[in-house]
Amino acid sequence: MITLDIWSDPICPWCYIGKTRLGRALESRPDHPFEIRWHPFQLNPDMPAEGMARQEYLSLKFGAEQGILAAYQPVIEAAEDAGLEFDLPGITRTPNTLDAHRLIHWAGLEGRQGAIVSALFRAYFTEGRDIGSHDVLLDLSVRAGLGRDMVARLLASEADCDLVREADRAARARGIQAVPFFIIDQEYAISGAQPTQLWQNVIDDLNRGMPG
Repeated sequence: MITLDIWSDPICPWCYIGKTRLGRALESRPDHPFEIRWHPFQLNPDMPAEGMARQEYLSLKFGAEQGILAAYQPVIEAAEDAGLEFDLPGITRTPNTLDAHRLIHWAGLEGRQGAIVSALFRAYFTEGRDIGSHDVLLDLSVRAGLGRDMVARLLASEADCDLVREADRAARARGIQAVPFFIIDQEYAISGAQPTQLWQNVIDDLNRGMPG
């Protein structure tokens, strides 16, 4: 197997689009060599723990309404092209994603990382749920096959908060400034929500180079 390390944030629309495009490539190449590992990158590491109203966040980030529309139009078009149903008006809060990243880490220990990442993206962008809420995270953890009681105990503690924060800092220290960001085999970097065709070409090249 070849490692494919992915840095993302579950409130990053391009990360969801990039995951979907990659997923299509993996489905079309079931003999792909990738072992996928998800890593934390917080778009808003200084976000208050309780998050903030979505409209307030967008106004602070993009300014007037025209700025918001201009920023999100490419996202909307790319999501539609990827077959994703984004309900952007349904998102009422922008959360702090520290706890979501903790949940992704714990899911990785149980071999359920891909499932929880998918559930988080869908909950936020399609269902308009507050993925900073422990109740929401517990519901998603059950959907992904994790033990509710175990996750509840961990969320109620400070378990792995420092680990996530340090991983985020380490990503920035190595030069990662935007997500999604991919590193193949701990060596080759790919940035951005790349087309499915690119990933298919990468997989084909890797498979041709592997001993039969």
